Amino acid sequence: MMMGRFACAVALCVAASVPAWAQTKPVRMVVSFTSGGPVDTVARILSEQLGKELGRTVIVDNKPGANGAIGAVDVMRSAPDGNTLWITSVGAAAINEALYPSLPYDTQRDFTPVSLVVNNVEVLVANQDDPAKDAAEFVAASRKRKEPTAMASSGIGSIPHLALEQLKDSTGANLMHVPYKGAAPAITDLMGGQVGGFFGDVPGLINYVRGGKLKPLGIASSKRHPALPEVKTLEEQGIRGVDTNNWYALFAPPRTPPAVVESLNKAVGRALANPVVHERLLKLGTEPAPSTPQELAGLLKRDTDKWAKMIRAKNIKAE
Repeated sequence: MMMGRFACAVALCVAASVPAWAQTKPVRMVVSFTSGGPVDTVARILSEQLGKELGRTVIVDNKPGANGAIGAVDVMRSAPDGNTLWITSVGAAAINEALYPSLPYDTQRDFTPVSLVVNNVEVLVANQDDPAKDAAEFVAASRKRKEPTAMASSGIGSIPHLALEQLKDSTGANLMHVPYKGAAPAITDLMGGQVGGFFGDVPGLINYVRGGKLKPLGIASSKRHPALPEVKTLEEQGIRGVDTNNWYALFAPPRTPPAVVESLNKAVGRALANPVVHERLLKLGTEPAPSTPQELAGLLKRDTDKWAKMIRAKNIKAE
């Protein structure tokens, strides 16, 4: 009888230690992009382990459209109870505000930071037939040509576009921006020789590089990438000021209670530290990078200000 009462008391204590929000319905992780894309892939890898850490089911809910705005607004209008999260790239979180004057949300005002999830640095790639051995040679060759070197991007105002603008500013390279509707057609034309170069996320290009279909010329980061350790950074090649990071992060609706945010943040950190999850993300070419909510808030503000300054200075307009 005594043991029965003791077991019951322990069970009640454990239940009391679990936040009330964690005992309700499944968590919905909204992805603002289509299924099968890079953000969706990371979300699905994270969601399984995050569910285990929370003791709940985490459902990935794809809501693509309007360059991320449809998914963002869905989360913004959701109850601040920890049951709805937004996983997004830097574009929808920090760049859209400067590109779209009538954007229906302000990430810094309308969302609660939970945690950074992964870092995705850019790598400059060229066609395998390009004679340049690295980015420095690629830039030098562009300066010698009368006609500018065509540089593909995944769209106006995208991280690949902004990276090539930084490269032009830093080096005086003779480059011409050629925007595509997504990375896939840009990569296809690069392999076909229709354009001369492309900045892209390492996860989206690593299989082309490993398969010998594209030539990596430089990493747009302060350190080399663990998945491509032989590729020098642009800084190592004397090219500074190209500091792009297409990070992915988790946000909750506005006014989500601090205790709920803290529980979610700790669960995300444990999920990303799981050896299986960590290894799966590294194999994709992305770098697991959990953070505190405060660190994410600081990163969001810095990148919002940085990209807005460039977009306005160059009068970049979304189509």
